[in-house]
Amino acid sequence: MDRRLTQRGKERKRQLMDFAATRFAESGYHPTSVAEIVEGMGVGKGVFYWYFASKEELLLEILREAQLDMRRRQQSEMGDSTDPVDRLESGIRATMYWLAEHRDLMSLFEFAQADEHFGPLLRPGRDNSMSDVMRHVQEAMVAGRVPNGDPFVVSHAIIGVTNHLARVFILGREEPAEDVAQAAIMFCRSGLLGQRGGTGCRLR
Repeated sequence: MDRRLTQRGKERKRQLMDFAATRFAESGYHPTSVAEIVEGMGVGKGVFYWYFASKEELLLEILREAQLDMRRRQQSEMGDSTDPVDRLESGIRATMYWLAEHRDLMSLFEFAQADEHFGPLLRPGRDNSMSDVMRHVQEAMVAGRVPNGDPFVVSHAIIGVTNHLARVFILGREEPAEDVAQAAIMFCRSGLLGQRGGTGCRLR
């Protein structure tokens, strides 16, 4: 729903999104009703429907904004580095810190990606992330910083390792983001047979 909002309107919309994200993560998307959201916020349904046409639209906006925010964090952490491997490492680290700071949103990503309706709607954001990673991988291959291979496969491997470690150790075990990031970076750098470097893996 596209409306021109005042600053106060933007703040109220943000409050609704933040509150709903927490409720969805705690109680589940399907069991949580619009009535529960507005009751918890202390507002009427009219306020909700001023900003969102439906509960589905609300969740999609939460998730799409979260995707954009995480991507901005990744790009900010990469900065102006000219080394594609450094950029990949910074991106992994930024991802882990963002997910650790937004566990509610991480839970919603997990739900949405497995849902037959919401999963396809998030594909453009996932495709953007894949394109970002693949660009850095291709540059690293051209520069001789990593062995030549299929950049599409390598990019999927990096994202797969990052997402799985985040799911198990950040969302599941609440391990420190830096430790999880270091484990992902070490594995992506060295693989199963490479030599270990860095500070070592400290995950339990």
